[in-house]
Amino acid sequence: MAKEMGGSRNIVFAKKIALRALKAFLKGFLLYIAYFVFWMFIAPIAEFVPSFQQVVENFFIIYVSLVIIGELVSDTVLQHFFNAAKALFVIGYLIISLNGGILNFAYSNVVLTVDLRFFLMAAVLIGLIGLAKCVIQAIEYMNNKAEIGFKA
Repeated sequence: MAKEMGGSRNIVFAKKIALRALKAFLKGFLLYIAYFVFWMFIAPIAEFVPSFQQVVENFFIIYVSLVIIGELVSDTVLQHFFNAAKALFVIGYLIISLNGGILNFAYSNVVLTVDLRFFLMAAVLIGLIGLAKCVIQAIEYMNNKAEIGFKA
């Protein structure tokens, strides 16, 4: 009887893992399709900005990896850590890739300097809101776990 109970728990656990893996695959696949659609619209910019494609590809590879890993560990506290890591990654990558908000472009004899600090500030603030949301969700998750422990 005990072996049957353990076997049924293993089957339920395997089904949960399989559903998480399928959900992670679908999210990764949809993000990959979104990347290709996004790239069709911004491909002309790559002609003027050196190494632009590499920057965008690196961002999408790391972001999709964090989404997949976060989905695989869903319903655990690690999910919230990976969501926070995504938010911090977006903030850090924006700051690094935009050189602190001031970009210089040289084309023939013309040097163009673009000040994107206001845009960068707005994007970082949006990222910080996302980070705060992740922290609050982690606190709520741990609070719910503690309540379940007290009820038992």
